[in-house]
Amino acid sequence: MARGRGLSASQGLTWNGWGPAKPDQEAHVPEGTGGTPPRTLAEALRTQGDGSLVALLRARPDLLSPVPSDLSQLATRAGTRASVVRALERLDRFTLQTAEALAVATEPAPYDTLRALLTGDEGDPEIEAVLPRAVETLRDRALIWGADDRLRLVRTARELLAPSPTHPSPTGLGPTVAEATAGMSPGRLQEILTAAGLPSTHDPVSAVASLTGLFTDRTRMAALLDTAPVEALSVLDRLVWGPPYGEVTSSPTPPVQWLRDRGLLLPATTRTVVLPREAALHLRAGRAHRTPEPVAPTVAPRASDASTGARPQVVDNTAAGQAYTALATIEELAKDWNEGGPNVLRAGGLSVRDLKRTATALDVTEPVAAFWVELAYTAGLLAADGETDERYAPTPAYDDWQELPAPERWARLATAWLTATRTAGLVGGQDSKGRTLAALGPDLDRGAAPEVRRRILDLLATLPEGTAPDPESLLARLRWERPLRGASGTGRHDDLRARLAAWTLNEAEMLGITGRGALASHARALLAPDATDGEPAATADGARTPAELTATGLRAARALAPLLPEPLDHVLLQADLTAVAPGPLLRPLAELLAIAAEVESKGGATVYRFTPGSVRRALDAGQSASDLHDFLRNHSRTPVPQPLAYLIDDVARKHGHLRVGAASAYVRCDDEAVLDEILADKRSQGLRLRRLAPTVLAAHADAVTLLDGLRVMGFAPAAESAEGDVMITRAHAHRTPPRTAPAPVPDGPATPDTTLLSAAVKAIRAGDLAATVVHKPVPEPSGSGSAALASAAAASRNGALPRTTSAETLATVQAAAMTGSAVWIGYVNADGAASQRVIAPVRVEGGYVTGYDHTADEVRTYPLHRITGVAELADDPA
Repeated sequence: MARGRGLSASQGLTWNGWGPAKPDQEAHVPEGTGGTPPRTLAEALRTQGDGSLVALLRARPDLLSPVPSDLSQLATRAGTRASVVRALERLDRFTLQTAEALAVATEPAPYDTLRALLTGDEGDPEIEAVLPRAVETLRDRALIWGADDRLRLVRTARELLAPSPTHPSPTGLGPTVAEATAGMSPGRLQEILTAAGLPSTHDPVSAVASLTGLFTDRTRMAALLDTAPVEALSVLDRLVWGPPYGEVTSSPTPPVQWLRDRGLLLPATTRTVVLPREAALHLRAGRAHRTPEPVAPTVAPRASDASTGARPQVVDNTAAGQAYTALATIEELAKDWNEGGPNVLRAGGLSVRDLKRTATALDVTEPVAAFWVELAYTAGLLAADGETDERYAPTPAYDDWQELPAPERWARLATAWLTATRTAGLVGGQDSKGRTLAALGPDLDRGAAPEVRRRILDLLATLPEGTAPDPESLLARLRWERPLRGASGTGRHDDLRARLAAWTLNEAEMLGITGRGALASHARALLAPDATDGEPAATADGARTPAELTATGLRAARALAPLLPEPLDHVLLQADLTAVAPGPLLRPLAELLAIAAEVESKGGATVYRFTPGSVRRALDAGQSASDLHDFLRNHSRTPVPQPLAYLIDDVARKHGHLRVGAASAYVRCDDEAVLDEILADKRSQGLRLRRLAPTVLAAHADAVTLLDGLRVMGFAPAAESAEGDVMITRAHAHRTPPRTAPAPVPDGPATPDTTLLSAAVKAIRAGDLAATVVHKPVPEPSGSGSAALASAAAASRNGALPRTTSAETLATVQAAAMTGSAVWIGYVNADGAASQRVIAPVRVEGGYVTGYDHTADEVRTYPLHRITGVAELADDPA
């Protein structure tokens, strides 16, 4: 075989990536009828059992929308362009290469021809071992049909995969000799035969056959190439693996002219030539693809883990720590939005400013904040409140979620992430119209996201425990499994699936599904179904039913529970006004500590700092100084430091010394000197205070503004009610009305369950029976006879609806009811839709016929006046 040596301009041929070859116009040759092989895909489907039809509908669920009326309609729908494209996108690389090889073979192609195109002249045991599986996959998905000696690719798939000028084949092959010479003058064909050393013929058809025979004969073709100039072989080397088109000048060089004279380069246009398919296959030693890939690439361990890897216990502990952090982050997010979160943008979603503020509150980057916000929204814990001034807030489901044990809370988040189509990684990017994609906004759904997440985790599960994958080998495996899903129409790889894979690895680490890049043991429990639990099996594409998700989530929660630390009921108080929580705290302790102190740092241990403002906040929430002293004494493993006790007493001594109410607002104090000090302070001028009594000041500002103003001045006022009691100011939780979590937007129809598949196959079989059942011909009229009989006879011969008179219809169905036989009827419903049905009448009375409808597989009643005609069946289908 010629080796590639490049192509220079001096040789008179310029390579480019396209050329106007003739489209593939191979005619479909009908086969015999009766006992001969099937002539169409519909006939091939009729020879298959129900199990094969169930497998087809499971693999291609779009064929069920709606349920086809018969097998002919199923075959027609299976050959539509949209359905075939979807089916091809779900093939792995080698199965797709098998279909591509079949697309360049002469139709119908024997199995041996297909095998030769994939293995070449030398053969390849590895390809031969897996080729039957690929052929069976294509047959199960109705992309090919026919026996192994007459394999046919569905016409639409052939059009999509065969070489054409506008759509180069991945094989790199060009048109056949017959296609490339279509329209060539007979004289030119004879010149090519003479130059190639072939005898002249009397017509173009035999000339094309003679040239084709030369190019497909290994011995004669090798002898011809032995006489070729070295430069001509270099030209062939440049074109052999494609693209097979090249541009020529008006005066080609001698090597190019030598090839043209012998038909090794045939004209595509006045300036373009093409290497015929048969010649290219000879130069390739019969192989359709340069690099067949029969075996999926192996997911390799990460370079740093290749020798030792991480200990599984270390991976589990790391992942459990991340799982706890995930729960704490969601709770902190809900706490930040507890009184009503950011406003909803007019177009939907979160503004860039609000996302930045949320990221600051969570102490994370904006992309990470977008992930946590989207995760809470996907799990149904956050939503828009639907008010006039619409804001985001926790949902009632969040309160229920908080009451669950920590492992179950984590399982809810993990299963929501696993099935969500919303993709947080897109936040900040742009849509097709150049608009920025906002967190919680529209257009973030990507149907491929759940499939990619699930597949990556399944691949991680194949590695030894504690082993992280090499990202490049993981991406290579994904590309092999779905090559067309990652390819755009320009032939370049769209990076969406690669980006989804990268986001999946990062998000799984943040969520605690992986630790140090390796899959944790509790995540393996989340993925693996347990047949002993009586759960339904996963669908063919890896999707999980709600019942299975719930069961696997509980199993993962049980596996995670021993890894999470037990909540603590104590802190460690220190002399610098800080408290250290050495682990997660019980909820009442954590809630009160969050009010009475500020969080200073997070991590394995959380550090809280007590400040005058935080202590006053606790007093405003209804705590007294003695309550705070008792709380710290009861929940500290160290003595309460004296500075902290003094801080609480000092703030409490001043707290409530001033009273603020509504006059618009007023200030009262038993100490007149304090009121004098307030009036003398220039900062009080904006409050517009005036003395009503020695111990009372009135203000035009409202009570809240007055409270804030006095606190800015350094005082510690307390609000009081109309009865004069101190008011406890506590944050009021804002909740949305009940909201359901956003439903995933699947990438195409969902995989049907077994019950639906069985019912669909039964309905298709019944409809096919009505459409194809053999019925007795209506006898021809002998004389001037009945016009209705003539019409019925013609309908019977042409397969149209039978037409008989009312009397003949009544007599026939009555006879069928008495004998228990089935008849073929034409029926027009109330909407005017005509159909043909096979029924077994059981009762005829009152202008109605009641019988078992084989088409609908149920007993039905039909008005006789809507039956167009009736004919007896040659064989009773019952």
